[in-house]
Amino acid sequence: MNDYDSIDFTPLVALSDDEVVTHSFVRDVPLSGGRTLALVTLDNGRDHTRPNTLGPTTLLELRDVLDTLRDRASRGEIHGVAVTGKPFILAAGADLSQVDRIPDRETAALLPKLGHDVLGRLGDLGVPSFVFVNGLALGGGLEIALNADYRTLDLSAPAIALPEVFLGLIPGWGGAYLLPNLIGIENALKVVIENPLKNNRMLKPADVLDLGIADVGFSPATFLEESIRWADGVISGSTVVKRPNAPGRIERAVKWDAAVGIARKQVASRLGRVQKSPYVALDLLKAAKSGTKAEGFAREDDALTDLIAGDQFRASVYAFNLVQKRAKRPAGAPDPKIARKISKVGVIGAGLMATQFALLFVRRLQVPVVITDLDKARVDTGVATIRGEIDTLRSKGRISSDEATRLSALVTGTTDRADFADAGWVIEAVFEELSVKQEVFADIEKYVGPETILATNTSSLSVERIGERLEHPERLVGFHFFNPVAVMPLIEVVSAPATDEVTLSTAMVTAKALKKNAVITRDTPGFVVNRVLAKVLGEAMRAVDTGTSFADVDAAMAPLGLPMAPSALLDLVGLKVGAHVLDTHHAAFPDRFYRSDNLHRLAEHGSLLERDKSGKVTGFDKGALKIVSGGGTPTPPPEILRRLEDGLADEIHRMLEDDVVHAAEDIDLCMILGAGWPFQMGGVTPYLDRVGASERVFGGTFHSPRIAGVN
Repeated sequence: MNDYDSIDFTPLVALSDDEVVTHSFVRDVPLSGGRTLALVTLDNGRDHTRPNTLGPTTLLELRDVLDTLRDRASRGEIHGVAVTGKPFILAAGADLSQVDRIPDRETAALLPKLGHDVLGRLGDLGVPSFVFVNGLALGGGLEIALNADYRTLDLSAPAIALPEVFLGLIPGWGGAYLLPNLIGIENALKVVIENPLKNNRMLKPADVLDLGIADVGFSPATFLEESIRWADGVISGSTVVKRPNAPGRIERAVKWDAAVGIARKQVASRLGRVQKSPYVALDLLKAAKSGTKAEGFAREDDALTDLIAGDQFRASVYAFNLVQKRAKRPAGAPDPKIARKISKVGVIGAGLMATQFALLFVRRLQVPVVITDLDKARVDTGVATIRGEIDTLRSKGRISSDEATRLSALVTGTTDRADFADAGWVIEAVFEELSVKQEVFADIEKYVGPETILATNTSSLSVERIGERLEHPERLVGFHFFNPVAVMPLIEVVSAPATDEVTLSTAMVTAKALKKNAVITRDTPGFVVNRVLAKVLGEAMRAVDTGTSFADVDAAMAPLGLPMAPSALLDLVGLKVGAHVLDTHHAAFPDRFYRSDNLHRLAEHGSLLERDKSGKVTGFDKGALKIVSGGGTPTPPPEILRRLEDGLADEIHRMLEDDVVHAAEDIDLCMILGAGWPFQMGGVTPYLDRVGASERVFGGTFHSPRIAGVN
């Protein structure tokens, strides 16, 4: 009897009455020497589009199966137990679909304990236990494998990871204790902390083997047969398993705490202190260097319970659902069937953004892409840049040599805009000035066909005004990328008053083909992301101009959990761009957006942050600090934060009343995908509800209390 046997888990089952149950099917497999392996296959009976998940009913069924197998092992009927999954999928982890229905901390505590109770039995069967990782294994799915004695791996497995920290949780079914004791602390930090915080990076099969998470890998064609044969060798004693990455005494005594300490500083430098789960995970990994498995599981129980019952996890679930569901069904999108087919793309410009556009379009659409600029030298440089990036992809193994050759051949340059005549899609990447964009589109319209879609990448200018000189403004749409183009997943698709349904549909279908998430926004200053960020930067500069130091302003705004402080954001976008953004919004809404003369002076000065030779920020530029040193009445940090929160609540409420987007969820989706707003904050609107800004400003909330993350 283990410590969990007396616990009643039925309250979890009652909350999951619509669970898609993943069943545990058992069959006996004969081995050499008259021995028998009991093979458990996890299968929810759905096709590969619905992966196995581990809900309460699923886990309790697996517990009963493992208990039966332990009894059979004690009678000598079986000599090993193996667990695998349905084709291509082991399990995608815990079923979190109903977790927001958990009413209290006591019920929340049942979830980690149930996982430990069930999966922990894999190490207590009385015979060797194996997990044949035959495909997708995420979170609790990978923890099934970690709880077993041995692991084999399908070398075609598409995604293996412990993504919990990304979702505001920790690996709480054994992962935080078992993994570092299997592969060492530095490797475990990579899997548990580093990868989730790098946009939830997955492990490739080669990584899994190199790290020592799996003992051996086999090709997909013969994976199950080879795994059974290998397990037979382990059971018979003819196969010896070596684990060179398992930590020894020296690592535990010398390297362990130091590695965790370094990781803690890196997390603090990158994320600040607002997000809880990375630090909880670091504490658990540090404690895993000593003590028993039962003690490690108990620590995970307490830590996971606190997180499940807290605000940040509820916010994470909300954000996760936005990205997984709403982003795939964009609000207000026209019928995709009316979209025009794009067989050639034209890019106006040959600079940094233009070459990024061209590379993305040629790689994702696999159609000819032609770029143009003012002179041949610029065009030639742009084409060379694109082909150089294609060659880099080839050298890194991201594309084959044949594909690199084909893509390079699809990219051409010209100074003759008549070469755009047969382009179905033309996008500009020219200077952010209204007259320049108007002139570019008025000229290009003379050359393109009647069905060509024209797209502007403007970040703040009116799409309607950009199209004022067009004969057919209905073909113009805003298509606002975020930098870097290849990495950032959001495109704001801006519908101007004249934009027709065919144009809008084509833009949405094109965004999907580019593997981007698109949100439709009305043609209004700053659209969504830049309008919200303009509020942040404006309030930051207001405080600086009155005498508050940049460092104090950064600290005051830290509770928002933004991926970077206002000073770092200004440094990233550029001081001139930042000044332009504030000017644009102040001109549109002078009573609500701040304009800073000091920011223009800083732009003329040219720098805000000091950096060393390696590019690491070492502090603030002394000249910049002198420019903003005139203010004499510093603003207290609580006042800075409250003023920003109330300003954001007011502005977002106005945006929704003006139908800039269809719902608060769309604003949150934009901020998560376009500005890196942390999952654990759930987007900006749940945060504003939680801190009371919504109630203070307009006497209501953007969401129900449960969605907002209020306990």
